[in-house]
Amino acid sequence: MTDPIHVPLSVLDLAPVIEGATPADAFRNTLELARHVERLGYNRYWLAEHHNMAGIASSATSVVIGYVAGGTERIRVGSGGIMLPNHAPLVIAEQFGTLESMYPGRIDLGLGRAPGSDQTTARALRRDLATHGQEFPELLAELRAYFHPPADDHRPVRATPGEGSDVPIWLLGSSGFSAKLAGELGLPFSFASHFAPEYLMPAIHLYRSSFRPSEALAKPYIMIGVNIVAADTDAAARYLATSQQQQFLSLIRGHPGKLKPPIDNMDELWMPHERDALQSKFKYAIAGSKSTVEARLQEILHETMADELIVTSQIYDHETRLRSYEIVAEAAGMQRSI
Repeated sequence: MTDPIHVPLSVLDLAPVIEGATPADAFRNTLELARHVERLGYNRYWLAEHHNMAGIASSATSVVIGYVAGGTERIRVGSGGIMLPNHAPLVIAEQFGTLESMYPGRIDLGLGRAPGSDQTTARALRRDLATHGQEFPELLAELRAYFHPPADDHRPVRATPGEGSDVPIWLLGSSGFSAKLAGELGLPFSFASHFAPEYLMPAIHLYRSSFRPSEALAKPYIMIGVNIVAADTDAAARYLATSQQQQFLSLIRGHPGKLKPPIDNMDELWMPHERDALQSKFKYAIAGSKSTVEARLQEILHETMADELIVTSQIYDHETRLRSYEIVAEAAGMQRSI
């Protein structure tokens, strides 16, 4: 018998747009999923900023966060993440100050430094690609100063709403850059192991070894991403997981699209080198029944000693996706809310 899962579980939602559906359908599904996982006892519900992707509806991330927070009661809602170099720090301070004012104590601000898009789209966002994200520490410092200006600060521009808001800031990353910065600043860190598993353990070590206690956080706190497709049987889960595999395949081929229905045989679609490339990205992916999910979660926690897991599930059928999160909750021994 395995030990109970002793860390919180959260949700990362890309607001998937499935074939034959619209962003409006995706948003309705997102809100229903958020209400569902709130009842199941999940800790937080994060939405991700991506652009120019027909299969992801959460590009206006702050707007969708407000929609979800307004339709739920207790679960924390936030960004996983806002790509800060795409935005003026003042705008993000005002947006999240507004959200925190509307939904006090429930808003998270997860920040990344990647474009969340291809280079052409990044240019359309007015992003300076020559910096390669190196300006991120300065943008972060500016943003934090809008929330909590130094005592001797006399800048003429203030964030209203925003100034004085206690919005927890997380750094997100898929390499060592943000891991080290989060540790040095004493901020919680979330690693994108759901698509960059090869860098997870070095990033965890770097974060913990560079951590300095801060007013925000007394000791390191790390959350890692896990792809999970859960079903009543292992075979059913593996079948459902082919939707996500097709999505990754389209992405590496440079043609991202809407989420496709599952298929019986991926070997009819991918070339051997594509299969190998995709399988390397799924080290921290789970497709299986309740017992399979429980056992693999225990292995991941034993390996990483993570403080929290954030689950993403790209499943074509909405009702099946709801059931998948329910099975994960059962595997983790989570307590339902009334």
